[in-house]
Amino acid sequence: MSLPQQLSLQSMQTQWAQQLNPVVANPSNNPVVLQNVKLSAGNNVINHKLGRVPIGCNVCFQNAAATFYYPQSFTSLQLTINASADVTVNLQVF
Repeated sequence: MSLPQQLSLQSMQTQWAQQLNPVVANPSNNPVVLQNVKLSAGNNVINHKLGRVPIGCNVCFQNAAATFYYPQSFTSLQLTINASADVTVNLQVF
C-alpha cells in the first residue's frame, strides 16, 4: 500500500473541484418535486416550475394503476404527460 501524495492546499482544492464540479452541476441533483398532481386519462399539460428545459421526469408516486408517456418535447415552462387512467401522482422533474 502506498501513502497518499503530499499536495499543497491549492493543488488539493483544484483536484477536488475537478472531481466534484461535474457531480454538483448534474441537473438530476437539483430536481423539482410536484406533489399530488391530478392526471386525467389522455394528455395533461403541467407547469413544471423548473426554470429551464427539463432533461427528464419520473413518476415517484401514483395512487392507481396507470401507464405514462410523454407525447411532446419538454419546454422551459411545461411538460405534457399522457396517462392511461385517472390518477394522482408525484412527479420528479430534473
